[in-house]
Amino acid sequence: MGILSSIVWDVDPILIHFGDGGIRWYGLLWAIGLYICWVVNERMYKHENCPAEWADYMFFYMAAGVIIGARIGHCWFYEWHQYGQPWHLFGWEFTYRNPYIENPLRLLKIWEGGLSSHGGAIGLIIAAFLLNKNKMARYPQFGTSWLWILDRLCIGVCFTAMLIRLGNLFNSEIYGGPTDLPWGFIFVRDGQTVPCHPTQIYEMLYCFAALCVVWPLYWYTDARRREGLLLGIFFEIIFVTRFLLEFIKNDQEAFEAGHVLNMGQLLSLPFILLGLYLIIRAYMRPLSPVVDKQPQSLEPKYRNQNDKKRS
Repeated sequence: MGILSSIVWDVDPILIHFGDGGIRWYGLLWAIGLYICWVVNERMYKHENCPAEWADYMFFYMAAGVIIGARIGHCWFYEWHQYGQPWHLFGWEFTYRNPYIENPLRLLKIWEGGLSSHGGAIGLIIAAFLLNKNKMARYPQFGTSWLWILDRLCIGVCFTAMLIRLGNLFNSEIYGGPTDLPWGFIFVRDGQTVPCHPTQIYEMLYCFAALCVVWPLYWYTDARRREGLLLGIFFEIIFVTRFLLEFIKNDQEAFEAGHVLNMGQLLSLPFILLGLYLIIRAYMRPLSPVVDKQPQSLEPKYRNQNDKKRS
Protein backbone atom coordinates (compact mmCIF):
# COMPACT_ATOMS: atom_id res chain seq x y z
CA MET A 1 0.00 0.00 0.00
CA GLY A 2 1.06 3.56 -0.61
CA ILE A 3 2.14 6.31 1.71
CA LEU A 4 -1.38 7.77 1.78
CA SER A 5 -2.66 4.63 3.54
CA SER A 6 -0.19 5.00 6.41
CA ILE A 7 0.23 7.44 9.29
CA VAL A 8 3.05 9.98 9.28
CA TRP A 9 4.17 10.29 12.90
CA ASP A 10 6.15 13.48 13.50
CA VAL A 11 5.15 14.40 17.06
CA ASP A 12 7.58 16.39 19.21
CA PRO A 13 8.55 14.18 22.19
CA ILE A 14 9.03 17.29 24.34
CA LEU A 15 5.80 18.75 25.67
CA ILE A 16 7.26 21.95 27.14
CA HIS A 17 10.60 23.30 25.97
CA PHE A 18 12.97 25.27 28.19
CA GLY A 19 16.72 25.68 27.79
CA ASP A 20 18.36 22.70 26.13
CA GLY A 21 15.67 20.32 27.35
CA GLY A 22 12.18 20.36 28.70
CA ILE A 23 9.35 18.22 30.01
CA ARG A 24 8.92 15.15 27.84
CA TRP A 25 5.67 13.35 27.19
CA TYR A 26 7.39 10.14 28.29
CA GLY A 27 8.24 11.40 31.77
CA LEU A 28 4.81 12.99 32.24
CA LEU A 29 3.03 9.78 31.25
CA TRP A 30 5.23 7.78 33.62
CA ALA A 31 4.21 10.09 36.49
CA ILE A 32 0.51 9.91 35.59
CA GLY A 33 0.72 6.13 35.37
CA LEU A 34 2.26 5.83 38.83
CA TYR A 35 -0.41 8.12 40.27
CA ILE A 36 -3.24 6.09 38.71
CA CYS A 37 -1.69 2.91 40.10
CA TRP A 38 -1.72 4.45 43.58
CA VAL A 39 -5.37 5.53 43.23
CA VAL A 40 -6.46 2.08 42.07
CA ASN A 41 -4.66 0.32 44.93
CA GLU A 42 -5.98 2.78 47.49
CA ARG A 43 -9.51 1.91 46.39
CA MET A 44 -8.85 -1.82 46.71
CA TYR A 45 -7.27 -1.42 50.15
CA LYS A 46 -10.28 0.55 51.35
CA HIS A 47 -12.58 -2.10 49.91
CA GLU A 48 -10.78 -4.73 52.00
CA ASN A 49 -10.74 -2.55 55.13
CA CYS A 50 -6.96 -2.33 55.26
CA PRO A 51 -5.17 0.47 57.13
CA ALA A 52 -5.42 3.73 55.20
CA GLU A 53 -1.67 4.24 55.06
CA TRP A 54 -0.99 0.97 53.26
CA ALA A 55 -1.55 2.60 49.88
CA ASP A 56 1.04 5.25 50.74
CA TYR A 57 3.59 2.65 51.78
CA MET A 58 2.86 0.73 48.60
CA PHE A 59 3.34 3.79 46.41
CA PHE A 60 6.73 4.66 47.92
CA TYR A 61 8.12 1.14 47.66
CA MET A 62 6.64 0.36 44.26
CA ALA A 63 7.66 3.66 42.63
CA ALA A 64 11.22 3.20 43.87
CA GLY A 65 11.26 -0.48 42.90
CA VAL A 66 9.95 -0.07 39.37
CA ILE A 67 12.14 2.93 38.49
CA ILE A 68 15.36 1.51 39.97
CA GLY A 69 14.65 -1.94 38.58
CA ALA A 70 13.78 -0.62 35.11
CA ARG A 71 16.94 1.48 34.98
CA ILE A 72 19.30 -1.22 36.20
CA GLY A 73 17.55 -3.78 34.02
CA HIS A 74 18.06 -1.76 30.86
CA CYS A 75 21.70 -1.00 31.62
CA TRP A 76 22.47 -4.63 32.44
CA PHE A 77 20.40 -6.41 29.78
CA TYR A 78 20.70 -4.08 26.80
CA GLU A 79 23.81 -1.92 27.05
CA TRP A 80 26.34 -4.38 25.62
CA HIS A 81 28.34 -2.89 22.76
CA GLN A 82 30.95 -4.38 20.49
CA TYR A 83 34.36 -2.73 20.54
CA GLY A 84 37.04 -2.79 17.87
CA GLN A 85 39.44 -4.79 19.99
CA PRO A 86 38.41 -7.68 22.27
CA TRP A 87 39.40 -7.46 25.92
CA HIS A 88 40.64 -10.17 28.26
CA LEU A 89 39.82 -11.08 31.83
CA PHE A 90 41.30 -14.10 33.67
CA GLY A 91 42.26 -15.64 30.35
CA TRP A 92 38.82 -15.23 28.78
CA GLU A 93 38.30 -13.13 25.65
CA PHE A 94 35.30 -10.82 25.48
CA THR A 95 33.98 -9.00 22.43
CA TYR A 96 31.35 -6.86 24.16
CA ARG A 97 31.63 -4.32 26.92
CA ASN A 98 29.08 -2.61 29.12
CA PRO A 99 29.91 1.04 29.94
CA TYR A 100 27.58 0.98 32.96
CA ILE A 101 29.55 -1.84 34.58
CA GLU A 102 32.81 -0.05 33.91
CA ASN A 103 31.37 3.19 35.32
CA PRO A 104 28.38 2.45 37.62
CA LEU A 105 27.77 6.16 38.29
CA ARG A 106 26.41 6.44 34.75
CA LEU A 107 23.33 4.65 36.08
CA LEU A 108 22.30 7.96 37.64
CA LYS A 109 22.23 9.70 34.26
CA ILE A 110 18.58 8.91 33.65
CA TRP A 111 18.38 11.71 31.09
CA GLU A 112 20.41 9.48 28.78
CA GLY A 113 17.31 7.27 28.59
CA GLY A 114 16.89 3.56 28.94
CA LEU A 115 14.29 1.70 31.04
CA SER A 116 13.46 -2.00 30.84
CA SER A 117 9.98 -3.39 31.53
CA HIS A 118 11.47 -6.72 32.61
CA GLY A 119 13.80 -4.92 35.00
CA GLY A 120 10.82 -2.96 36.31
CA ALA A 121 8.93 -6.21 36.95
CA ILE A 122 11.88 -7.62 38.90
CA GLY A 123 12.10 -4.37 40.86
CA LEU A 124 8.39 -4.59 41.76
CA ILE A 125 8.77 -8.15 43.03
CA ILE A 126 11.72 -7.18 45.24
CA ALA A 127 9.91 -4.06 46.45
CA ALA A 128 6.79 -6.08 47.35
CA PHE A 129 8.91 -8.53 49.34
CA LEU A 130 10.61 -5.70 51.25
CA LEU A 131 7.33 -3.88 51.80
CA ASN A 132 5.69 -6.98 53.25
CA LYS A 133 8.71 -7.70 55.43
CA ASN A 134 9.42 -4.21 56.76
CA LYS A 135 6.01 -2.56 56.88
CA MET A 136 3.15 -5.01 56.60
CA ALA A 137 4.70 -7.11 59.37
CA ARG A 138 3.44 -4.41 61.75
CA TYR A 139 -0.09 -5.63 61.04
CA PRO A 140 0.06 -9.39 61.71
CA GLN A 141 -3.71 -9.63 62.22
CA PHE A 142 -4.24 -9.15 58.47
CA GLY A 143 -2.12 -12.14 57.48
CA THR A 144 -1.09 -10.75 54.09
CA SER A 145 1.96 -11.70 52.03
CA TRP A 146 4.07 -10.24 49.24
CA LEU A 147 1.93 -12.14 46.73
CA TRP A 148 -1.16 -10.48 48.22
CA ILE A 149 0.44 -7.12 47.49
CA LEU A 150 1.39 -8.03 43.91
CA ASP A 151 -2.05 -9.50 43.14
CA ARG A 152 -3.55 -6.07 43.73
CA LEU A 153 -0.64 -4.10 42.36
CA CYS A 154 -0.77 -5.76 38.93
CA ILE A 155 -4.21 -4.22 38.31
CA GLY A 156 -2.87 -0.70 38.69
CA VAL A 157 0.27 -1.63 36.75
CA CYS A 158 -1.92 -2.29 33.69
CA PHE A 159 -2.78 1.42 33.59
CA THR A 160 0.84 2.43 34.16
CA ALA A 161 2.13 0.11 31.43
CA MET A 162 -0.37 1.46 28.89
CA LEU A 163 0.77 5.02 29.53
CA ILE A 164 4.46 4.07 29.37
CA ARG A 165 3.92 2.51 25.93
CA LEU A 166 2.14 5.66 24.86
CA GLY A 167 5.26 7.49 25.99
CA ASN A 168 7.35 5.21 23.76
CA LEU A 169 5.10 6.21 20.87
CA PHE A 170 5.70 9.90 21.58
CA ASN A 171 9.43 9.15 21.62
CA SER A 172 9.19 7.36 18.26
CA GLU A 173 11.05 4.37 19.74
CA ILE A 174 10.74 0.60 20.15
CA TYR A 175 8.62 0.02 17.05
CA GLY A 176 8.38 -2.87 14.60
CA GLY A 177 9.56 -3.69 11.12
CA PRO A 178 8.10 -2.48 7.82
CA THR A 179 4.44 -3.21 7.10
CA ASP A 180 1.93 -2.56 4.33
CA LEU A 181 -0.99 -2.53 6.75
CA PRO A 182 -3.05 0.70 6.65
CA TRP A 183 -2.20 1.56 10.25
CA GLY A 184 1.56 1.51 9.69
CA PHE A 185 3.43 4.49 11.16
CA ILE A 186 6.23 6.38 9.45
CA PHE A 187 8.41 7.49 12.36
CA VAL A 188 9.85 10.61 10.75
CA ARG A 189 11.84 11.75 13.78
CA ASP A 190 13.69 8.42 13.88
CA GLY A 191 14.63 8.70 10.23
CA GLN A 192 12.06 6.26 8.84
CA THR A 193 10.62 6.69 5.35
CA VAL A 194 8.46 3.55 5.15
CA PRO A 195 5.50 2.48 7.33
CA CYS A 196 6.39 0.31 10.32
CA HIS A 197 4.38 -1.68 12.83
CA PRO A 198 3.37 0.66 15.71
CA THR A 199 4.18 -2.01 18.27
CA GLN A 200 3.84 0.57 21.05
CA ILE A 201 0.09 0.58 20.30
CA TYR A 202 -0.01 -3.21 20.12
CA GLU A 203 1.57 -3.33 23.58
CA MET A 204 -0.94 -0.81 24.89
CA LEU A 205 -3.69 -3.12 23.64
CA TYR A 206 -2.38 -6.23 25.38
CA CYS A 207 -1.98 -4.25 28.62
CA PHE A 208 -5.61 -3.20 28.21
CA ALA A 209 -6.55 -6.84 27.60
CA ALA A 210 -4.80 -7.81 30.85
CA LEU A 211 -6.75 -5.09 32.66
CA CYS A 212 -10.03 -6.37 31.21
CA VAL A 213 -9.27 -9.79 32.69
CA VAL A 214 -7.76 -9.09 36.12
CA TRP A 215 -10.04 -6.15 37.01
CA PRO A 216 -13.35 -8.13 36.97
CA LEU A 217 -11.64 -11.19 38.46
CA TYR A 218 -10.71 -9.09 41.47
CA TRP A 219 -14.02 -7.30 41.93
CA TYR A 220 -16.54 -9.97 40.97
CA THR A 221 -14.99 -13.36 41.82
CA ASP A 222 -13.06 -14.99 44.65
CA ALA A 223 -9.80 -14.75 42.64
CA ARG A 224 -8.41 -12.20 45.08
CA ARG A 225 -8.57 -14.88 47.78
CA ARG A 226 -6.28 -17.18 45.77
CA GLU A 227 -2.80 -15.77 46.43
CA GLY A 228 -0.76 -15.41 43.26
CA LEU A 229 -3.63 -16.10 40.85
CA LEU A 230 -4.14 -12.55 39.59
CA LEU A 231 -0.39 -12.03 39.30
CA GLY A 232 0.02 -15.32 37.42
CA ILE A 233 -2.74 -14.45 34.94
CA PHE A 234 -1.22 -10.98 34.51
CA PHE A 235 2.20 -12.48 33.76
CA GLU A 236 0.73 -14.89 31.19
CA ILE A 237 -1.16 -12.21 29.27
CA ILE A 238 1.64 -9.64 29.35
CA PHE A 239 4.68 -11.82 28.70
CA VAL A 240 3.21 -14.37 26.29
CA THR A 241 2.00 -11.54 24.05
CA ARG A 242 5.29 -9.70 24.55
CA PHE A 243 7.19 -12.84 23.51
CA LEU A 244 5.13 -13.16 20.31
CA LEU A 245 5.24 -9.46 19.52
CA GLU A 246 9.03 -9.45 19.59
CA PHE A 247 9.03 -11.39 16.30
CA ILE A 248 7.86 -8.25 14.46
CA LYS A 249 9.79 -5.69 16.51
CA ASN A 250 13.14 -4.30 15.52
CA ASP A 251 16.11 -5.33 17.66
CA GLN A 252 16.81 -2.78 20.34
CA GLU A 253 20.57 -3.36 20.27
CA ALA A 254 23.04 -4.55 17.63
CA PHE A 255 24.15 -7.59 19.65
CA GLU A 256 20.66 -9.12 19.21
CA ALA A 257 21.04 -9.39 15.42
CA GLY A 258 20.95 -12.91 14.07
CA HIS A 259 19.80 -14.54 17.33
CA VAL A 260 16.87 -16.95 17.27
CA LEU A 261 15.38 -15.19 20.30
CA ASN A 262 16.13 -11.60 21.20
CA MET A 263 16.70 -10.25 24.69
CA GLY A 264 13.04 -9.32 25.23
CA GLN A 265 11.97 -12.90 24.48
CA LEU A 266 14.65 -14.49 26.64
CA LEU A 267 13.65 -12.26 29.55
CA SER A 268 9.96 -13.04 29.04
CA LEU A 269 10.38 -16.81 29.35
CA PRO A 270 11.05 -16.86 33.16
CA PHE A 271 7.96 -14.71 33.76
CA ILE A 272 5.82 -17.03 31.60
CA LEU A 273 6.99 -20.04 33.62
CA LEU A 274 6.50 -18.15 36.90
CA GLY A 275 2.99 -17.19 35.84
CA LEU A 276 2.07 -20.82 35.14
CA TYR A 277 3.48 -21.87 38.50
CA LEU A 278 1.52 -19.18 40.36
CA ILE A 279 -1.77 -20.15 38.67
CA ILE A 280 -1.31 -23.85 39.46
CA ARG A 281 -0.20 -23.04 43.01
CA ALA A 282 -3.21 -20.79 43.59
CA TYR A 283 -5.68 -23.56 42.74
CA MET A 284 -3.86 -26.19 44.77
CA ARG A 285 -4.22 -24.16 47.96
CA PRO A 286 -7.35 -23.29 49.94
CA LEU A 287 -8.92 -19.87 49.67
CA SER A 288 -7.35 -17.20 51.86
CA PRO A 289 -9.66 -15.89 54.61
CA VAL A 290 -11.45 -12.61 54.07
CA VAL A 291 -9.61 -9.73 55.75
CA ASP A 292 -11.41 -8.82 58.98
CA LYS A 293 -12.60 -5.28 59.44
CA GLN A 294 -10.04 -3.41 61.52
CA PRO A 295 -9.75 0.22 62.62
CA GLN A 296 -7.76 2.13 59.99
CA SER A 297 -5.13 3.20 62.51
CA LEU A 298 -1.47 3.95 61.97
CA GLU A 299 -0.48 1.67 64.84
CA PRO A 300 -3.37 -0.81 65.24
CA LYS A 301 -1.46 -3.38 67.29
CA TYR A 302 -0.52 -0.81 69.98
CA ARG A 303 -4.08 0.22 70.83
CA ASN A 304 -5.08 -0.33 74.48
CA GLN A 305 -8.53 -1.23 75.71
CA ASN A 306 -9.50 2.40 76.49
CA ASP A 307 -8.53 3.43 72.98
CA LYS A 308 -10.71 0.67 71.57
CA LYS A 309 -13.68 1.80 73.66
CA ARG A 310 -13.29 5.40 72.50
CA SER A 311 -13.06 4.28 68.87
